[in-house]
Amino acid sequence: MIKQYIALALGLFMATLGWASEGGGTKLELTHNWVGYLAIGIFAFSYIFVILEEKIHLRKSKPVLLAAGLIWILIALVYNANGLPHEVEPAIRHNFLEYGELFFFLLVAMTYINAMLERGVFDALRNWLVEKGFSYRALFWLTGILAFFISPIADNLTTALIMCAVVLAVGKGQPGFVSIACINIVVGANAGGAFSPFGDITTLMVWQKGIVQFGDFFALFIPSAVNFLIPAFIMQFALPSGKPDEVEGEQEGLKYGGMVIVGLFLVTIVTAVCFHNFLHIPPVFGMMMGLAYLKFYGYYLRQRSKSWTVASEGPPGSGADPYNFDVFSKIAQAEWDTLFFFYGVIMAVGGLGFIGYLSMASEFVYGELGPTTANVLVGIMSAIVDNIPVMFAVLTMQPDMDLFQWLLVTLTAGVGGSLLSVGSAAGVALMGQARGQYTFFGHLKWTPVIALGYGASIWVHFLVNG
Repeated sequence: MIKQYIALALGLFMATLGWASEGGGTKLELTHNWVGYLAIGIFAFSYIFVILEEKIHLRKSKPVLLAAGLIWILIALVYNANGLPHEVEPAIRHNFLEYGELFFFLLVAMTYINAMLERGVFDALRNWLVEKGFSYRALFWLTGILAFFISPIADNLTTALIMCAVVLAVGKGQPGFVSIACINIVVGANAGGAFSPFGDITTLMVWQKGIVQFGDFFALFIPSAVNFLIPAFIMQFALPSGKPDEVEGEQEGLKYGGMVIVGLFLVTIVTAVCFHNFLHIPPVFGMMMGLAYLKFYGYYLRQRSKSWTVASEGPPGSGADPYNFDVFSKIAQAEWDTLFFFYGVIMAVGGLGFIGYLSMASEFVYGELGPTTANVLVGIMSAIVDNIPVMFAVLTMQPDMDLFQWLLVTLTAGVGGSLLSVGSAAGVALMGQARGQYTFFGHLKWTPVIALGYGASIWVHFLVNG
């Protein structure tokens, strides 16, 4: 029994190390070579630094960028030594193209989100919630439900940060409320992101690969809702009674053009979906076209700004320009560390897949265990390692699964990260934002309850979509 568990753990770990290359030609058997072992060691060592990011304050992109370079150097050296100097380049280009599509898609989405943040769209939402004087329990449910429904559009990380700002604003002096509310937000944001291609990196990858069509993701709405509602229902009984005090001080509100940019973002999403569904063009091209919408509106705002400056009375600086907007500054404010992290993961794990570890993992995880067991375990592994390399591995394995099973792995990889605070980008970000109030062990205390929702969501998926 112990040996079976060890084999299972090794198989799952190998599964996280698989992102293959589609380059043809001769491939060397390196899985039992010192090059393969060293490459695995480099990646594992770099990922230790990723996991310890909050402790050592080293940006997660740095170790994986270095690991990616070292792994491909090893591969190139051994192939050159064996008289195969031209076999590595197609593999690298394939992986880099996959990353390029993801990079530009996310860059446009991040630019829109930053533009909405600057225009005060989310500040206005926060202010409305604070001013209404809701009770702790009402705020718990409102922030969780909003996280669930905003994350399919704005992504789970941004949504979690916005809702956490609300909780911190009203929860001063109540660390217990902040902790439970943050857990609820993480679960809600991850669950909401699981039924939309725009809600999580993993769902985006599945959609861009063309494995699951845009409309098919919404079959996960009910299982995702169950994943959120069961833990929320149980956790609400640990909330303090009463309602928070009013927040003092003037709060920033919605700026000119904020809602127009929200509308342009929705039109951009529609454009990307239409490009993919009707023109059979990769959705990233629709997103890039959507960036043009924002650029043209930015030009309009700059013209208004010039007119306002000329017409404004009083000395310069006497009033804030309501039209001041620079779209390139929003691009510059993108999460570059996250984007470079994705590059490092794709290229590093791509090298390991090229070596041959992917086929080994595929034979064990999906061949021996079967798709249902494997897909459930993918979600558990995503809470420990991270759902991005795990989903990369599954996509590259291309196991023989029907739509039901592909939806299952999309669900588990999306919501499995809620089991631990370090299992998703939303959880990691909130530990920094609500430092000392939302912690790893505070989240861990509620892991059995979250696991109950995880299991229930899988059962409901079988019941509704089976």
